[in-house]
Amino acid sequence: QVQLVESGGGLVQAGESLRLSCTASGIIFSINDMGWYRQAPGKQRELVAGITSGGSKNVADSVKGRFTISRDNAKNTVYLQMNSLKPEDTAVYYCNAFGRTYLQPWGQGTQVTVSS
Repeated sequence: QVQLVESGGGLVQAGESLRLSCTASGIIFSINDMGWYRQAPGKQRELVAGITSGGSKNVADSVKGRFTISRDNAKNTVYLQMNSLKPEDTAVYYCNAFGRTYLQPWGQGTQVTVSS
C-alpha cells in the first residue's frame, strides 16, 4: 500500500527558511519522478517543483531561485528546501509523483504559514 508522509512545515516569518521532507513507502521510489505540490485556501493545487528519477529538476517560476528540490533514494525521501519565504507561499504542501498518474492516496500534507 502506498504511503506518503510529509513533514517539516511550520509557522515562520517572511524571509526565513524551512525544509520539507516526504518519505514514501509501498512504491519503488527510485524509478518515480517526484514532485512537491501546494494548495492554498480557495486555490487549486499547483506543482511547485519536480525531480526526475535521474535527478533532473524543475521549479515553478514563482519559487525559482528560492526553492530547491532534492531526493535521497536510499531513504525513499524527497526534500524541498524553501528559502526567502514569502506570505504567498502559505499553503499545505504535498508530495506525489509527477508526469504520471498520481499516487493514491495523497498524504496528509504539511502546513506552511509565512507571516509578514
